[in-house]
Amino acid sequence: MRNRLVESSSPYLRQHAGNPVHWQPWDATALEHARQTDTPILLSIGYSACHWCHVMAHESFEDTAIAGVMNESFVNIKLDREQRPDLDRVYQLAHQALSGRGGGWPLTVFLDPQDLTPFFVGTYFPPASRHGLPGFAGLLQKVRAYYDTHRDELREQNTRLREWLSRAEESASGEVPSLSIIDVALERMAARFDPDNGGSLGAPKFPHAGELELLLDSAQSMTPHVHDAAHMARLTLKALAARGLQDHLGGGFFRYCVDAQWTIPHFEKMLYDNAQLLPVFARVAKRFEDTASAQSATGIVDWLRREMTASDGAFFSALDADSDGEEGKFYVWTREEIRTALSTEEFAAVETGYGLDAPPNFESHAWHLVKAVTLERIASTLERSTETTQRLLAAARGKLFDARAKRMRPATDDKILTSWNALTIAGLARAARTLDKPEFIADADHALRALRDGAWIDSALYASVVGEISRIPGFLDDHAFLLEALLEMLQYRWRDADLAWALALADALLEKFQDPQHGGFWFSADEHATPLQRSKTFTDDSLPSGNAVAARALLRLGHLLGETRYLDAAERTLRASHEALEKYPDACPTLLRGLRDFHAPRMQIVVRCDAGKEQVWRDALRTGMESATDRDRSDTYVIPDDARSLPGLLAKRKPRKSGVAYVCEGVSCRAPVTSTRKLTAMLRESE
Repeated sequence: MRNRLVESSSPYLRQHAGNPVHWQPWDATALEHARQTDTPILLSIGYSACHWCHVMAHESFEDTAIAGVMNESFVNIKLDREQRPDLDRVYQLAHQALSGRGGGWPLTVFLDPQDLTPFFVGTYFPPASRHGLPGFAGLLQKVRAYYDTHRDELREQNTRLREWLSRAEESASGEVPSLSIIDVALERMAARFDPDNGGSLGAPKFPHAGELELLLDSAQSMTPHVHDAAHMARLTLKALAARGLQDHLGGGFFRYCVDAQWTIPHFEKMLYDNAQLLPVFARVAKRFEDTASAQSATGIVDWLRREMTASDGAFFSALDADSDGEEGKFYVWTREEIRTALSTEEFAAVETGYGLDAPPNFESHAWHLVKAVTLERIASTLERSTETTQRLLAAARGKLFDARAKRMRPATDDKILTSWNALTIAGLARAARTLDKPEFIADADHALRALRDGAWIDSALYASVVGEISRIPGFLDDHAFLLEALLEMLQYRWRDADLAWALALADALLEKFQDPQHGGFWFSADEHATPLQRSKTFTDDSLPSGNAVAARALLRLGHLLGETRYLDAAERTLRASHEALEKYPDACPTLLRGLRDFHAPRMQIVVRCDAGKEQVWRDALRTGMESATDRDRSDTYVIPDDARSLPGLLAKRKPRKSGVAYVCEGVSCRAPVTSTRKLTAMLRESE
């Protein structure tokens, strides 16, 4: 077999097209060849921005001797985890079962070719033994020899593993948990909270956007944890904005920090992190009049426009951590590099403001920029006004950005993933409404159009925007995240076509992914032919739980339309999550937000008016909600009088001559309001 990756739609796979390894994609051709020849499969799972994936590729997959052993002994398959998250999930779980510890990337899996069950798993292996890890070259030979001489034992192990995997996904339906479980989650979050740096104690530190959203929700509720929730969210976001997780020159946020103080990141930038952080920073900026959070939000959007937007308006997936063979090289500075780029006054401001007067914070020789002190402290040190100091810092950042742009850039993973784009569209729409930034909607609209043109084919959703030969049917996350994005977009501007699309996605969720026996949603559909198991998870990881997002979106859509099928599916999902919420509620923040929406339905306001009066009614909505402690628990739809074929309950929301507003919370509705003044008064009174 030859290396077949050159035509792949994945940049990660194409990076391996020149390897001497005879890499195959995960497809019927490779799997059938392995089965017919009874050759074990070596499955290597990674992604473009994975640093250790690049290390293992350079050390082992580019080595002709190691490649020779791989080609002789295995059918070698390379997989981009971001294209087939279902396969990554099942084999990560298998790693946990076989090794007793968590996995990671690169994930190295040896599969029985007959049933695709893993019989040996690991992550990164060096080419020769070191640091307690076996050398990859010797490991390959031992694995193949064991496969050839211990088939009966491996079959028994594989049977036990398949049984374990099937039990791991069992979820008995129970009662919908009460809201008191949120207090349990908050107590656990508080117990592991870092009071000095925000986030969870210790390192590494990840920005858990779903947890921050739950904290902000809870800060507005009448619970005993109100003060703690607000404090934890604000302290964490302040640290994220000021320290090393944010790119202070180019905007946007890195994946995570390796230390407990949020100083040095792992330098890849992922679309999904920024998509989730954008609306969180917008919430805090609006709620607390926080300038730094507003700047972080607009910095994310600037970065998306400048570096992450494809020609069709969709968003790329990631930027690598490495450039010119070194992690972080694009982002870090020596004093001499900064001094050369700036005037004397600008350098003095940056030296004080970004920590250059302290020892190097990156590998003892360079600085990764962090906001070390406040603007007022810099101004005092320089004996300048804050206005002058601010201008100096802005000029310095511009010059440093221009100087940095001349360096070798990190590679861009230019995959267009449906789920990650949907998260970004939803984030842009929420931030646009919160910060009154209509220009954000234009970015969201362009991306939504790109998904409609490239991922919605013949009324079926695909997981990415690629050519026909590489299309993969959409997973749970693709459908749930896009449904949520459409509901967010409909609140900014109504389009009948988008509502119709939302209904099609909701119906596909129920038809393709719903577990009819226990409730909830499988991650993959029958058409994915996921081996070993179809996973169903309720916890958040780097992405919010697809089950949680589906439940929240179906609750919103069900109440908007009065459609009990959607409301019942959401309730069954919450029932199916009973065990997960009882055991680890703090790992399920998005699901807990859905639980709150179930017990205390969101306020929904539907306005019917002609186009000429739309802005007047929007102004009334804005004025009425201005005093609200948090507008994130309300949905507003301004539907023009000429909207056609409105389904369900919306068909009964008839327009009136001067306009009318229908205000409901769940199945409880107020009398229709026919004046903007009365609407404003009603909203203020309800607050």
